[in-house]
Amino acid sequence: MKKFTSLVLSGAVLSFVLTARADATRSGRDNALGQLKQMKVADGLEVKLFALEPAVVNPANLDIDAAGRIWVTEGANYRLFQKWGKLRPDGDRIQVLEDTNGDGEADKATTFYQGNEINTALGICVLGDKVIVSCSPNVLLFEDKNGDLKADGPPKIIFTGIKGVDHDHGVHAFIFGPDGKLYFNMGNDGRELHTADGRLVVDAEGNEVITRGKPYRQGLAFRLNEDFTGVEVLGHNFRNNYELTVDSFGTVWQSDNDDDGNQGVRINYVMEHGNFGYSDELTGAGWGQKRTGWEGEVPKRHWHLNDPGVVPNLLQTGAGSPTGITIYEGKLLPEVFQNQLIHCDAGPRVVRAYPVTKSGAGYDATIKDILTSEDSWFRPSDVGVAPDGSIFVADWNDSGVGGHYMADHKLETMTGRIYRVAPPGHKVRGSTPDFKSAKGAVAALQSPNQATRYLAWHALHGMGSKAEGELKKLWANNDPRMRARALQLLARIDTKKAVEWSSKGLKDSESDLRITALRIAGERGLDVIPIVKTLVNDPSVQVRREAALALRHSKAAEAPALWAKLAQQYDGKDRWYLEALGIAADKQWDAYLTAWQQLAHDVSKSPIGRELVWRSRAKATPDLLVQLISDSGTNETERNRYLRSLDFQSGPEKDAALLQLLTIPAK
Repeated sequence: MKKFTSLVLSGAVLSFVLTARADATRSGRDNALGQLKQMKVADGLEVKLFALEPAVVNPANLDIDAAGRIWVTEGANYRLFQKWGKLRPDGDRIQVLEDTNGDGEADKATTFYQGNEINTALGICVLGDKVIVSCSPNVLLFEDKNGDLKADGPPKIIFTGIKGVDHDHGVHAFIFGPDGKLYFNMGNDGRELHTADGRLVVDAEGNEVITRGKPYRQGLAFRLNEDFTGVEVLGHNFRNNYELTVDSFGTVWQSDNDDDGNQGVRINYVMEHGNFGYSDELTGAGWGQKRTGWEGEVPKRHWHLNDPGVVPNLLQTGAGSPTGITIYEGKLLPEVFQNQLIHCDAGPRVVRAYPVTKSGAGYDATIKDILTSEDSWFRPSDVGVAPDGSIFVADWNDSGVGGHYMADHKLETMTGRIYRVAPPGHKVRGSTPDFKSAKGAVAALQSPNQATRYLAWHALHGMGSKAEGELKKLWANNDPRMRARALQLLARIDTKKAVEWSSKGLKDSESDLRITALRIAGERGLDVIPIVKTLVNDPSVQVRREAALALRHSKAAEAPALWAKLAQQYDGKDRWYLEALGIAADKQWDAYLTAWQQLAHDVSKSPIGRELVWRSRAKATPDLLVQLISDSGTNETERNRYLRSLDFQSGPEKDAALLQLLTIPAK
């Protein structure tokens, strides 16, 4: 294969006048270098062209293995129903791109698999000798036991029946979490999840995974065991949550796409079991259907943020077509990007970071661009972190951003680019991790690359108590994220160690580690009630948020009183905390609200109580709402909020409340 040549651009935009192409297409080395000249990178970084067509075309999703090889799914056969039809009769490819001489440029491309069952696959996850590919209607599992970068045979179907075939809103990529679980999501056209034999998946709470409002709607986010059992729905009611990522504390983040043209693209912290408001929770009505008290701004109105029971957005980024996302927990990039979300948005042609800060029980975020371009064909589709800490960006390279259209209608002129972003002059430093010794595996566990961490996690987990000494050294590290990685494995040595190490984590001075320890305790099946008792007055509102979530669906007799104590510390303003309390009280509102009333007495006299009533779904709620609506101290805006809350009540109590409202004199 012809050697690829790269051009370096560092720190600023180089002046460039677009001249006529040698041919009528955008393909080829010269055009790729011309496109590179129009890129701008953040200070302290440079961008290099790593690979281009014909080695890769229309890269839809990428992953990077522990050897630093780039695995890419392609979309030459994008939108088979369109006039251009099937451009690659043998089906799309999974390409493995390698830099064999360490000069930062791909010089080898291997086709791992080609077939029509992976046409425009929207997700790929490389985990040792296993490769998980997401391509509606299926989630597929490939194997490569001999490591020759060729699939051992046709894939095994893991899940099927997913809608959104040949559609951007179908099933998306899997990732491996720090807890040894798998995570993935699917957009709102995915709709349902079936086992390989066609049965609807029933999740850990006994709900069928189908988006018909009982209880789930629209796009979904999932967590499950590595053997694909134990599916949990982490959040629902997204539009097209294109990809998710999980940090070392076990916190889940993702982007979501608005209805085109409404300036409402958003970034979400996925508060577990939350409703994220794309459609009406009860009726499924779209955001544009008139409702009481809705926001004046369409971007906010878009997500039903005025409705009780909707988790707020971390950040709204305006118009766009959000795609791949990752969490950068490396040290190579400038400090501003370390431990931050890195995200592609193909619409505005940007790869950006979202520096996150804690804000009450939730978070705030800002925007910091990493890579942008003036070229209208730059369409970043995914981003991944290599073992050396550099990042790789897949560029779909088209004048469109998906949405059932592409400009490349001939395979021979189709384009695609992969870029590498790193500090100026950074040389690729390949290394072979030692997974056989505990010391080597602990070193590999600290890698910024997910595939390396996966291999290290399994090596250390397999060693059990023999790895404890080295993991203890990592636990003594100054970096809370590395300590969290150690804690996850120390608590999984055996049941006794689960108790010991979760207890140590719960006493740590770092709030994120207390949160991690609580999550571990719940996942390991420990009794969380004694733990919540120790955290109910924690100085961190974020820890108290997590304590509330741990009470969800608890049958313990102490649970209502603990919830009430947590509710007493609500400040009446923090929507994140309010929604955590609401999620915690699901299906137990009567007991939980009663416990709080016993502590707080007259809820209508308390600003905190008024907000709790607005959020609640107890049988007593409709009558309390009538009291608030009729209160002379309630202004019009507040009255509309309480009237909207009535829409979410049910039963004879609601009927009685509506009749009572008819007797209230008009204001």
